[in-house]
Amino acid sequence: MSSDRDIHERRAALRARFGTWTPQTLDGWLTACAERFGDRPLVVADDVTWTYAEVDARASRLADGLAAVGVRPGDHVGLLMANEPEFVPLKFAIARAGGVAIPFNYLYREEELAYVLGQSRCRVLVTMTGFAGLDYPAMLDAVAPGWAERAGEAPVGAPLADLVRVVQLENAGPARPGALTVDGLEQLGADAPGSARIGVRGPDDVGDILYTSGTTGSPKGVQVTHDAVLRTAHGSALTRAFEDGRRILFSLPCYHMFGYVEGLLAATMVGGAVVLQTAFDPRAYLDGIERHRATDILCVPTMTVALLEQPDLAERDLSSLRAILSGAAPAPVWLWEKVRDALGVDEIVTGYGMTETGGAMTLTLPEDELLVSSTTVGRPKIAGAAGLPQGDGPLIEYRTADPVTGEHLAAGAEGELIARGPTTMVGFWDKPEETAKALRDGWVHSGDLGIVREDGYLEITGRSKELYKSGGELVMPKEIEELLSRHDAISQVYAIGVPDDRWGEAGCVCVVRHPGATIDADEVLALCREHLARFKVPKHVLFLDADDLPTTPTGKVQKFRLVRLAADRLAPAER
Repeated sequence: MSSDRDIHERRAALRARFGTWTPQTLDGWLTACAERFGDRPLVVADDVTWTYAEVDARASRLADGLAAVGVRPGDHVGLLMANEPEFVPLKFAIARAGGVAIPFNYLYREEELAYVLGQSRCRVLVTMTGFAGLDYPAMLDAVAPGWAERAGEAPVGAPLADLVRVVQLENAGPARPGALTVDGLEQLGADAPGSARIGVRGPDDVGDILYTSGTTGSPKGVQVTHDAVLRTAHGSALTRAFEDGRRILFSLPCYHMFGYVEGLLAATMVGGAVVLQTAFDPRAYLDGIERHRATDILCVPTMTVALLEQPDLAERDLSSLRAILSGAAPAPVWLWEKVRDALGVDEIVTGYGMTETGGAMTLTLPEDELLVSSTTVGRPKIAGAAGLPQGDGPLIEYRTADPVTGEHLAAGAEGELIARGPTTMVGFWDKPEETAKALRDGWVHSGDLGIVREDGYLEITGRSKELYKSGGELVMPKEIEELLSRHDAISQVYAIGVPDDRWGEAGCVCVVRHPGATIDADEVLALCREHLARFKVPKHVLFLDADDLPTTPTGKVQKFRLVRLAADRLAPAER
């Protein structure tokens, strides 16, 4: 079991190593890590293990291959790829070639894929051949006819006027005849070493465009710099007091800040490794911990609950596991207690952030009491030399603002959370109006409601876009959710407003019961009537299975889709 002294000593060691912060590009950082940790594993999967030196060398060959097919500094290169081992060298290769990486959501359907490929002005796309029943070559046939025959001499044509080349990873079957493969791309680079124009791009240039996961609407491409994501990753390692060589297991996708920064980049800060899984399966998580001796796992609460519900959990050898980061949604203290007792984990951390701020910007400390992780989302990450020049080197500054006027509020006042610091986005790609709304005078406006306490910890009280008005009264879903989630029979609960002819919107609670529980709608409503003002008591109760919940691939429930689902399932007479 870790003691506070252990944690403080590990944090002190990291402070000493990063006494000053030197901005670097992503590929430059990889090379520095390879020089220091060359023989250590960086990528671990069931069928391969690659060291830092191997990943660095392969990234160089792939970068030269990208240059050979026409990628020039500033070009946009898409990655339509799950957490395959090849994602890692390809990601760094794009930086080494001077490109801007765009890791796409690999669960996009044709219309969504066509939109992001066109909107991002993607020039080269690296894609899997298939995943989870999706046939990517067939999807490309629909959105980019003739793509396989193109050899880079001209774009494939409208609506993808910029796309000149598609490269395929043969993960689920052979590539389309005539199409370049990832292995072929690497061979092109091996045949033309030094093709990539290294050093043309700098730490403050945009390195990634990350599309938002879309919990409230269509995705937008968030532009972040090389230096920003490295600062964020360093803040994670320092705040969580990573030990040397930490081994992080996760299935959260690397196209999202959670897997990319909290997993891949954070591990490199201490010469650690990532144990990659392409999809979440609770048995596979437990298998991976046992087989690869993972010391840390990344989850969201729905995943954490699934792990705890595994019938053979007590028989598993989880002795290597010491830490968990379970973020993206609030969780009650009983969940953290079960994690501690059932998984044997004593460094339990949660956090909060958004792509526009650079990912997770706040974390609880591993030495905090569990109640802190239940009632807050932590405080700004400790970033030392990489953070703001104030206090203990916080990574970012948080305040609250009036959600209507934007006026900054006094300390401790509830309002819209706004943030500024060295990790915030440059802006949304090719959306100046959206950028102006979200980024004002250097402050990112989150759309989340909360309080910044005197001790710096944040409390999330709701989301401005998720509030609903029933009969003229504004209702905050989080209050209802916190009440009902304390009931022993309820595993998950989400409060939403559904269209109502009389009230404008009527409250509906979507409830997932614990396995074997029998709570009914009358009991749910009775509990609400007992503890809530009359206008806050929902009109509808909708029971769902966990698999029914519409979520992003990172486990966030998409309430705008939940509203549609509830409206479809509730009979017109009920509304």
